[in-house]
Amino acid sequence: MASLTALAAATTVGNPKLNITIFVIFVLVTLTIVIKVAGGKKTAEQYYTAGGAFSGRQNGIAIAGDYLSAASFLGIAGAIALSGMDGFLYSIGFLVAWLVALLLVAELMRNTGRFTMADVLAYRLKQRPIRIAVSVSVLCVSLFYLLAQMAGAGALVSLLLGVTGNTAQNLVIAVVGAVMVTYVLIGGMKGTTWVQIIKAILLISAAAIMTVWVLGKAGGSLSGLFGDAITKSAESQTTAKAVAAAAKAGTTTTPDAVAGSLLHYGAKYGKTTTSKIDFISLSMALVLGTAGLPHVLQRFYTVPTSKQARKSVEWAIWLIGGFYLLTLIIGFGAGALVGPDEINGAPGKANSAAPLLAFHLGGSWMLGIVSGIAFATILAVVAGLTITASATFAHDLYKEVFKKGVSTQDQEVKMARIAAIAIGIVAIFGGMLAKSQNIAFLVALAFAVAASANLPTILYSLFWKGFNTRGALWSIYGGLISSIVLIIFSPVVSGKPGVPTKLADGTTVTLSPSMFTDPTVDFHWFPLDNPGLISIPLAFFLGWLGSKLSTEHNAEKYAEMEVRALTGHGVAEAINH
Repeated sequence: MASLTALAAATTVGNPKLNITIFVIFVLVTLTIVIKVAGGKKTAEQYYTAGGAFSGRQNGIAIAGDYLSAASFLGIAGAIALSGMDGFLYSIGFLVAWLVALLLVAELMRNTGRFTMADVLAYRLKQRPIRIAVSVSVLCVSLFYLLAQMAGAGALVSLLLGVTGNTAQNLVIAVVGAVMVTYVLIGGMKGTTWVQIIKAILLISAAAIMTVWVLGKAGGSLSGLFGDAITKSAESQTTAKAVAAAAKAGTTTTPDAVAGSLLHYGAKYGKTTTSKIDFISLSMALVLGTAGLPHVLQRFYTVPTSKQARKSVEWAIWLIGGFYLLTLIIGFGAGALVGPDEINGAPGKANSAAPLLAFHLGGSWMLGIVSGIAFATILAVVAGLTITASATFAHDLYKEVFKKGVSTQDQEVKMARIAAIAIGIVAIFGGMLAKSQNIAFLVALAFAVAASANLPTILYSLFWKGFNTRGALWSIYGGLISSIVLIIFSPVVSGKPGVPTKLADGTTVTLSPSMFTDPTVDFHWFPLDNPGLISIPLAFFLGWLGSKLSTEHNAEKYAEMEVRALTGHGVAEAINH
């Protein structure tokens, strides 16, 4: 498999020595914080959930730090820079998804579970098969999400160091992955949470500074900024000139008029029936995926009460929504000040838009600072994902399935750390394969898998008394397998029409934007980029069908779970168990 990143002409931006110095400082400072607040021996509860010691406000900021990932900062900013308002649709989907999490799962999950998502789903169903199924699903979703973060880390550090070769970029990803796993092994959930809090504050502050700076460059005019971005878009030169001329005449200053022009600037959706359906599929995955993401759900257990869990989500919604508004300006700022050609010529392509904009605004120092914060962003998210995946392996598989509930906490934590190392190795190799893909799009695939494999089972388990073990297994495995199979045989992996790509030696070749960049490799038969439109309804249907075809029914256990989920009765006993 070839790599678009490796073949594209690399761009060395700023001062590599300054960049690496700032990069190392960020690593050392955050590592010191982790050791100070979370070093030493840990119980399973401390390692997985920090003992539920964080307030709703602290956890809400940490959730923002966890959720505002490389996709939010690097991927979405790049998507907006290259595709206009179409790229902003990712932000809208990611934000609306939190309303689903707030209204349907946050409090109920906190009241019902202890450490992991499987604790909730296995509460009234058969323990062994459910925990195995949930573990498989959680590990798959976490892997998809990790691919996006590792791809972002590789692109970012490659840009900082001016790395051009495929082997060198793979080495960068490996080093970054090793650093990230180190944080998890030392800090556990408590250390990771504090890194996420600090990172959220730094990221939102940096985005606000860049937004003000970009608006200053545009004379405080949003219409002027959008017009400049359109002018630099090779896909819509005619519309760009019309918008720019109209803007000068003062006739397109209203948001609706500008937005209408920008939809043409992105020009991905609305061309064909397939692309319109693909947009619906993507929207379903984004809106429903958050409530099924295991690393997000596990954060609800780091607060002492369900009320604090709800407060966490409220804080997260405000912080995340505000940040996404800032990325709109940052993305169009990159489109206007940097331009598509320079973005596509840099390592990581669209993922390099925000760092390149920082360099255009404030030179090497600004680039180094913003890139350091972006790296902290990736670090915090990967740490959260790795803890969740390792907790699932150690708590659900090792303790509950392999040891049948009989193991010491020391053994469980040791197994979690071993799992973290193994997961880190898998993520490193996956990141090497996915480093040329847009991060926001990779995350959208993770959302599709989460919405298909996890959310139907969670909702059925919490709200339907007729749900049973067979329905849960059919829903989890059906949603998981269908979403992954459709992704493998979609245009994301192979079969997209080839596009001319300029190599470092000046020659031009035709490459596919699919993961298999050779346009002659084409084994796709599913027409959509995102499988959510098919796999999510299918998982709901299979959960219903499997439950109806099974005679298993435990009304007493469901009633007990319903009371606990709605009132929180019995939570303290479970936590102290």
